[in-house]
Amino acid sequence: MAIVGPCSIHCETAALEYAERLRGLQKRLGDSVQLVMRVYFEKPRTTVGWKGFLYDPDLDGSGDLGRGLVRARKLLVDIAELDVPIATELLDPLTTPYIADCLSWVAIGARTSESQIHRQVASGLLCPVGFKNATDGSVEVAHHAIEAARNPHTYLGINEAGQVAIMNSAGNAACHVVLRGGKHGPNYQKYHVETVAEQLRRAGHAPRVLVDCSHQNSGKDHNNQPQVARAVFAQMQDSSADVLGVMIESHLRAGRQDINGPREYGVSLTDACIDFSTTERVLEELAQLAS
Repeated sequence: MAIVGPCSIHCETAALEYAERLRGLQKRLGDSVQLVMRVYFEKPRTTVGWKGFLYDPDLDGSGDLGRGLVRARKLLVDIAELDVPIATELLDPLTTPYIADCLSWVAIGARTSESQIHRQVASGLLCPVGFKNATDGSVEVAHHAIEAARNPHTYLGINEAGQVAIMNSAGNAACHVVLRGGKHGPNYQKYHVETVAEQLRRAGHAPRVLVDCSHQNSGKDHNNQPQVARAVFAQMQDSSADVLGVMIESHLRAGRQDINGPREYGVSLTDACIDFSTTERVLEELAQLAS
């Protein structure tokens, strides 16, 4: 599996063009690799900054969350109708009921994997959930999150009528670890993956590990993502490998740009991404290995 797409969504037209290209690539790669599109509307912030399309869809600081919810859901439906599977990170649990039915994969980020609220929400989702290792590189938090999310929970949430209600979840057995590196460096090499997989086995969990090729695994340099992906692909040639696949931050064009000032079409407003042609070449390599 390869989860690819923009670091964050800020332009519906560009997002739909990316989805169309990804659909064409999936048809060409056949059954060798499953492609899932990153459609991220919420961005975690250490202090302040643009929080994402959901909270400020007009990119003008107006904070029109209501408009953001409507436009975000419409975009998800449009992408889903292209038969392109969708991945996102759920940052605010209260937004989950508005979009959960469109999602094929969910990430719980490095800053929220320790949150009991997010673990409860994950326990009720009808799709796989990847818990990222903590920002310091520790994987123990993700282990605990998997244990919590696989069990049933009762918690406060929003029901289908839009009311605050008591929610009951059945537990989610399709949870796994996402390795994204940490303050001590990357954690995508074979040693890291095997160590985490063995820890999961000892805890009674399925040894599922997905590698995020961005963040600290790339040294926060988007140009390093293909190199990281290829290192993971090398591991996947071993039939006993516990790697589910990779995540890559990719857009129509490479790099990033500031939110203020003139904007270039198809370029990320948040983390820098590789361009689609580079993404295509990397995924073709993955498909060849898997075929």
